Amino acid sequence: MKLTIWGAARQVTGSMHLLQLEDYNILVDCGLDYEKDTYQEENQYFPFDPSDIDVVILTHAHIDHSGNLPTLIRMGFEGQILCTPPTADLTELLLLDSVQIFLSKQHKSKSKGRRGRGSGTGPQPLYLQKHVMDTVERFVTIGFHRDFRLNGNVSLTFIPVGHLLGAAAVVLTVQDQGREKKIAFTGDIGRNNYPVLVNPEPIPQVDYLVSESTYGGKIHSSDVSLEQKLVETINESCVKFPGRLIIPAFSIGRTQSLVYALNQIFSKGLLPPVKIFVDSPMAEIATDIYRRHHDLVNDEAKEFYKQKGDEFEFEELSYVNDKKESLSISNYHEPCIIISSAGMLEGGRIQDHLYYNIQNYYCTILFIGYCAKGTLGNRLLRGDPIIRLRNRDLMVYATIQQTDLLSGHGDHNDLVNMVKHQDPAQLKRVFLVHGEDKSTQSLSEALSEIGYQVSIPEKGEVFEL
Repeated sequence: MKLTIWGAARQVTGSMHLLQLEDYNILVDCGLDYEKDTYQEENQYFPFDPSDIDVVILTHAHIDHSGNLPTLIRMGFEGQILCTPPTADLTELLLLDSVQIFLSKQHKSKSKGRRGRGSGTGPQPLYLQKHVMDTVERFVTIGFHRDFRLNGNVSLTFIPVGHLLGAAAVVLTVQDQGREKKIAFTGDIGRNNYPVLVNPEPIPQVDYLVSESTYGGKIHSSDVSLEQKLVETINESCVKFPGRLIIPAFSIGRTQSLVYALNQIFSKGLLPPVKIFVDSPMAEIATDIYRRHHDLVNDEAKEFYKQKGDEFEFEELSYVNDKKESLSISNYHEPCIIISSAGMLEGGRIQDHLYYNIQNYYCTILFIGYCAKGTLGNRLLRGDPIIRLRNRDLMVYATIQQTDLLSGHGDHNDLVNMVKHQDPAQLKRVFLVHGEDKSTQSLSEALSEIGYQVSIPEKGEVFEL
């Protein structure tokens, strides 16, 4: 049995791991690697023949894990894609959105060329809607904790790990040359007591573990609860002063958890009513998917539904559909909360709200997620006094805040505790992926100190198991 790490090696994006058995090849995740500006060109070729892959196993829907599946199919993959039911639904939504992003970049480049600034050629889309539909047809959905036999020598079990609705760790039991071997891939590990999502479950004993390390060496805030932070921020920005609170949030996952947290706050009467706009068509569709798979939300959310109704719908809340309605929010002069995507401010309707409010002293912008270096969100968080938007330099007068209380990733302690469910005497090796060097190294040192054998693979590194 041979393991090759083809993605998310010493970086966060582009998860892709190849497990080769005798006459059978398994690919775990097939994500977009968007660490570079040229990511569309970087992702159009694979370091193996896609037609040689027999099956793909998808841990969850996020684009850095699922986003290159249509390219794999376009280049010759003919097998099934195994995942949980919510992962199939959310992945379709995200892949269709990726097509729109590709086409938008191409359109902007062509427009640039017509105006005489640049060639206007632009990158060709990695894939189109047809390729996404071809991908969706390959999905075979499997519930959690169900033993699914891939062939005579390999069986699969999905274990819930929080992070996103339907997200799973993959446990493979393999008969290899007369011996049984078990290998698990964590995907992305969530955190305990996260709104809407279940807590990550322990992974059963395996021989090899491929683990994410995103927050290695980092500890999430614990001095204040999410409810306290939101109440305090809303009170300061919308109640004491007649201002507005803008929350950039990813449409899938983060927005649903935030909406539920706000529903709890206002249903308890912790604040006077404040109008809330969710300005993201994708978020509304994703919320319907959460409703469709309501049996997989956590017990607290299920109980809330029994007692008070839909977690994602309440009196103060409005979902904004068309662009005209979105633009009209700028003329809403009462205090309000605006939730919009994208979370790092790199496109989407959030840029409209930013454009009209960044110079408003009575506006607060609350970041609830990670902002990668080079993004507009990162520039605001580091304190840039001027930003450029729509070819204008805008002074930053709005208040900028950030909290990690809605981060969907488990922190250093969560990751260590996840591995500690494995007996060091039986776990032959931990492979750390999906993390920047500093984070991965911190987690590696912590695990080594308590007796685990750890490797930090390079991209393309091969391991005989």
